[in-house]
Amino acid sequence: MKSINRHCRQESETAELAKALGGLVAHVLADLASPEQHVNIALEGNLGAGKTAFARYLIQGMGYVGKVKSPTYSLCESYPILCSGQSANAFHFDLYRMRTPLEWQEAGLADHFDEPGICLIEWPERAEGTLPQLDLQIGITAGEIETERQFELKALSDLGLKLLSQLQGDLP
Repeated sequence: MKSINRHCRQESETAELAKALGGLVAHVLADLASPEQHVNIALEGNLGAGKTAFARYLIQGMGYVGKVKSPTYSLCESYPILCSGQSANAFHFDLYRMRTPLEWQEAGLADHFDEPGICLIEWPERAEGTLPQLDLQIGITAGEIETERQFELKALSDLGLKLLSQLQGDLP
């Protein structure tokens, strides 16, 4: 399993990391042969660690220019993305309020994993093994300073390995 660790002292560095990954995801989605291809990313960390902010910057890095909202109460927000002329969606899930692992599936949210695009899942542990194969796991830890974050990005699939390899080459 390959991983990248990144320490970001300022929010601008966090934005740079997330937008770089978002650009790579958009590029990979445009290049994949199957129109149903999607990327699944777990965002893990304590309350206030910065999962939603990271997701917001990643979605913007994919080319979305509108407001990116927190899915805390809606459970899922969807954003249309155009990847080199191909339509896709960025689905941002927040499973924090789930009481049982199957609740998100019963709500019909599992269907989004069959659509072209990306699924970003906050609090994936609430699904307890009911999620489809994940490509990346991103652990976020808040630092002592308000804007400081530590990121650990782990590849969990061949596609995840490809994304991390490209990201590592793009980072200063």
